[in-house]
Amino acid sequence: MGYYNMVAYSLASSTWDEKELQAIQKVIDSDMYSMGQFVAQYEKDFAQFFGSKYAVMVSSGSTANLLMIAALFFRKNNPLKRGDEIIVPAVSWSTTYFPLQQYGLKVKFVDIDLNTLNMDLNQLENAITDKTRAILTVNLLGNPNDFAKIQSLIGEKDIILLEDNCESMGATFNQKYAGTFGLMGTFSSFFSHHIATMEGGCVVTNDEELYHILLCIRAHGWTRNLPKHNHITGVKSDNPFEESFKFVLPGYNVRPLEMSGAIGIEQLKKLPKFLEQRKINAEYFKSKFANHPNFIIQQEIGESSWFGFSLIIRPDANITRSQVVKILAKNEIECRPIVTGNFLKNHDVLKYFDYEISGSVNNADYLDSHGLFVGNHQIDLTRELDLLAKVLK
Repeated sequence: MGYYNMVAYSLASSTWDEKELQAIQKVIDSDMYSMGQFVAQYEKDFAQFFGSKYAVMVSSGSTANLLMIAALFFRKNNPLKRGDEIIVPAVSWSTTYFPLQQYGLKVKFVDIDLNTLNMDLNQLENAITDKTRAILTVNLLGNPNDFAKIQSLIGEKDIILLEDNCESMGATFNQKYAGTFGLMGTFSSFFSHHIATMEGGCVVTNDEELYHILLCIRAHGWTRNLPKHNHITGVKSDNPFEESFKFVLPGYNVRPLEMSGAIGIEQLKKLPKFLEQRKINAEYFKSKFANHPNFIIQQEIGESSWFGFSLIIRPDANITRSQVVKILAKNEIECRPIVTGNFLKNHDVLKYFDYEISGSVNNADYLDSHGLFVGNHQIDLTRELDLLAKVLK
């Protein structure tokens, strides 16, 4: 992690101190490294923090997305089937999309809004048909979606709402946490995210049947981690030998390590302070860039948790993105494309997808060639943001 201190303005910085090191030591002292009591405690704390009934910790945000999609295929009533249509935004991370392909869903891409960077809700309205089974919303770079509008578009239709909240831990809309508006929501705790558990992710839900399915498919598809009375097998046998290798669903092994759970317990305690500082940094960033002649910045919906700060070159600005990237690199300011850019461009993996595009994706296209983002941290970034403003004058 020392690498991150070698540049003037890095994408991320370490969120750890001696508390996390002590947590790791506790696991070493217990000599029990695979998923156990610390992961269970973290899940309890996580569900409580975000106001959800259940949380299931997994090995990453990507595997959280995988289990979220898989679980819907195994529920008893109205499960998803191969060929069902799911709507997604054209800008997100690759592993938002891959489980959809892996489970044979028909993916319908919708353009984003250039100001919020989330799905364009007018385009979403046009994309919804009788064939739509699910909408997977993505809260991009910390920014929650307008869930009131999305719920009104769904109305009485039998459409499942899901959330990829891997970049937006701690964001709220109408005082409710992003990640808890859908039937399920996913979170990530990778190094550059709001909290860091080495690798790690979570799925939250209020649905007990889905919770049991998630517990089962997280670990081998066996019954071992299920409660005695459960929605998959009914009642488990009291004979532990019989239940030790009993497989009921085609699952995975995406369990987190016990160390990740122990670290997560400490990180979650610090999250409110981290979010507070990220918002202070965001206010300072906005004061420097809100009416910038060359850049459009992200417009907040609800309360963003400000994963990073996006800069999209204005159509009338007389600069190119490669010039901007060059200036930033020269001044040791790390930057990245805005997630995958337009996922429908430049990615050979699309040949494996069954997909269609609803309407045009002009905004995603524009972001793809004119957008980038710089990091936000849980520490004061006044100096870094001053540097950014100075070099981009």
